[in-house]
Amino acid sequence: MTSILPLLLFVAVATATPGGATTLATASGARFGFVRSIPLMLGIALGLALLAALAALGLGGLLLALPSLQTAVKALGSAYLLWLAWRIARSGPPNAGNSPAHPVTLVNGFLLLWLNPKGWAMTVGAAASFALLANNPNRLAMLLGAAFGVAACASLALWCALGVLLGRLFRTPSHWRVLNLAMGVLLAASVIPTWR
Repeated sequence: MTSILPLLLFVAVATATPGGATTLATASGARFGFVRSIPLMLGIALGLALLAALAALGLGGLLLALPSLQTAVKALGSAYLLWLAWRIARSGPPNAGNSPAHPVTLVNGFLLLWLNPKGWAMTVGAAASFALLANNPNRLAMLLGAAFGVAACASLALWCALGVLLGRLFRTPSHWRVLNLAMGVLLAASVIPTWR
């Protein structure tokens, strides 16, 4: 058990720190409430768990061996996150006509994670750093998948709950414009570390 404590600490910190997924969970909680945001959170957590498992099985090695593929993943993911940031920043109060009427679905949350450069960096880094915790890639895949999936559920639930609290505080259209602009800027800023 003591040998996996560093992994658990890494996964907890990596999933709890602000990024694209946590910002979307916060924005969804503020706009749609906790229960309606569950599909988004589950989709992201399942996507991260599968990505971590695949990184342990060798996808990470492929990305590290092909820098052009790594750059393509970063570019596609960054473009998608910037588009989402633009949509969030421009939306108004929940009852405004220009804001999304429905929360992100489980499938879209799953796909979103696969376009999130932070998710790729976390899982590939974990697969490389903690490869010696298991005696074969299948066991490492199960270990990383479970660790990232559970940690993501907990982290996203906390960020979504924060969003619910923010949603209760913001009553006027100008409050919502400030919140949406802040969420959009934070989401756009989450792209910057992937290009350093």
